[in-house]
Amino acid sequence: MVNIHLKTAGDHIRRSPFQAAAAVFVLAVTFFVVTFLAVLTHSSDQVIKYFETRPQVIAFLKDDAKSEDISALKAKLEADTRVDSVSYVSKEQALEIYKKATSDNPLLSELVSPSIFPASLEFSLVNLYHAQAVIDEVKGDAIVDQVGYTASLGDDESLNDVVTRLRNLTWYLRLGGGAFAFFLVGTSFLVLMVIIGMRMTTRRGEIEILDLIGATPGFIRSPIILEAVIYAVTGVFLGWLLAFLLVLYSTPSLIGYFGDVPVLPRNTMQLFWLFGSILAIELIAGLILAVSGSILAVSRVKRKK
Repeated sequence: MVNIHLKTAGDHIRRSPFQAAAAVFVLAVTFFVVTFLAVLTHSSDQVIKYFETRPQVIAFLKDDAKSEDISALKAKLEADTRVDSVSYVSKEQALEIYKKATSDNPLLSELVSPSIFPASLEFSLVNLYHAQAVIDEVKGDAIVDQVGYTASLGDDESLNDVVTRLRNLTWYLRLGGGAFAFFLVGTSFLVLMVIIGMRMTTRRGEIEILDLIGATPGFIRSPIILEAVIYAVTGVFLGWLLAFLLVLYSTPSLIGYFGDVPVLPRNTMQLFWLFGSILAIELIAGLILAVSGSILAVSRVKRKK
């Protein structure tokens, strides 16, 4: 039965190739844009997360701090859900960091000893908004001498400003991109309805004959719905494939340009997983669009009849 419906749908597509091409083209453009918007949304989320966790809070410890007190503070920070990661830097490790930073002038590193560097606990935050509260809590610990706040973008105020701007940009991107995608999806829906309606009009005589010989409504509708599904699946896949190839081609350049900022997954499997998830969601959306559009078009033609 399914083979009969598929053959009927294929015959109808071959009889009107230009209408079929128009439907596939509109759907391909729609899901090409939707795929790009999905990738941009993912990238913007990753960029914001990167800059939020980038600031490093350094708690410089007092020289008389005991190892068990340091371990207790480290465990406390690790258990805090606002803290992303914690690491302990001893005096010797601090000296090594200083030597690397002054490697262009070895004389500077020869004049210092580990004793002048304080041990420290360094940690990053899950969200930048929690920075001040966590810093205030750490400052109150008995073994903490002072707390420093570092970031490659400057002080905490400038970093807050950058992250706020990124959040606003992402919000506008989602709002504008979502409105544009909704407009394209609506256009695709109308195009499908028009084409299916035209199909129903040209097949009016055939449908009446099937109705007279006792064919069920489901039997009559099935080839029409399958035709719309073929348009949707083909359009979704072509739009997704074009966007995927363009992103795949430009990924090495983007990663090289942005450096450590994870605008796109660096791992090939993660990139394929991202686009595979987008394709699965788009196929579901395309099927819903095709089925609902074809059913609505069939019901409108029946009402006119």
